[in-house]
Amino acid sequence: MATLTLPPVVPTPREDCKKLHKAFKGLGCNTSNVIQILAHRNSDQRSLIQQEYETTFSEPLSKRISAEIHGHLKKALLLWMPDPPSRDATIIKKALKKSVVDNQAITDIICSRNPSQLRRLKEVYLSNYQSPLERDIENQTSSDYKKLLLAYISTPRYEGPEFDNLMVEEDAKLLYKAGEKKIGTDEKTFIRIFSERSSTHLAAVNSAYKTSFGNTLEKAIKKETSGSFMSGLLTILRCADNSSMYFAKILRKSMKGIGTDDSRLTRVIVTRTEFDMQQIKIAYYNKYGKPLTHAVRSDTSGHYEDFLLHLIGTDY
Repeated sequence: MATLTLPPVVPTPREDCKKLHKAFKGLGCNTSNVIQILAHRNSDQRSLIQQEYETTFSEPLSKRISAEIHGHLKKALLLWMPDPPSRDATIIKKALKKSVVDNQAITDIICSRNPSQLRRLKEVYLSNYQSPLERDIENQTSSDYKKLLLAYISTPRYEGPEFDNLMVEEDAKLLYKAGEKKIGTDEKTFIRIFSERSSTHLAAVNSAYKTSFGNTLEKAIKKETSGSFMSGLLTILRCADNSSMYFAKILRKSMKGIGTDDSRLTRVIVTRTEFDMQQIKIAYYNKYGKPLTHAVRSDTSGHYEDFLLHLIGTDY
């Protein structure tokens, strides 16, 4: 369930554009008004606002935001403005273009998305950057991590709730033989099963593995693999088992300790607000015993804090 809230009567894009333009004018930007408008419009409405703003004022809204707003808030607003597939494509492209590829960002996006979302992501990526996502991953990543990503974005997977118990038991045995039972690891088996099976099937495999072998599949992955390959497998498994808890733990990790990983914090909140942030907030509260909003208030400040709280709401 989304946490995005809309006003009872949504203004027209033209009305919103006039208010935004007024907020940008003068010596100082009225940032609160910008947040109040943009944080309470859905993807379609934001798209219309951007079209209207450029038509009316002969300037992209994103360019005006970049000029008037700074720091973490600017990054969060610019990430919020596109529709979800375009946003995912932007995150992936930026991660692949870095001098040191941001495998964490790539994993957070690709390994948590369902097959329909990945198909759309590939379409938008190709349209926006005139390069297939598969080719850029091939060129910019390496080893078993690359093989996992390529298999995961290319292999059709069932998205329904049904699964075959016999196949689940067989996959659990194959993963045990490919990992804990042998010296070394058969990475190909892990890649094949994790890229070909549905989320509900993998969640059942996770349960069957523990029942049959007394150890969790997650512990087996940590023991048998490492680095970004391990992270990719764990993300796929955790999202299959309980995606809300997966994102709750990422949010906790991004705010834990000295300093805040604002890039990851922003990425999760912005990308999940219109999908399942309500469930993530509940998972966060159940796991850590305090509302996510309290953690955000403790680890962020100013208009950046205000914007994130507008997106996630005030309960839990």
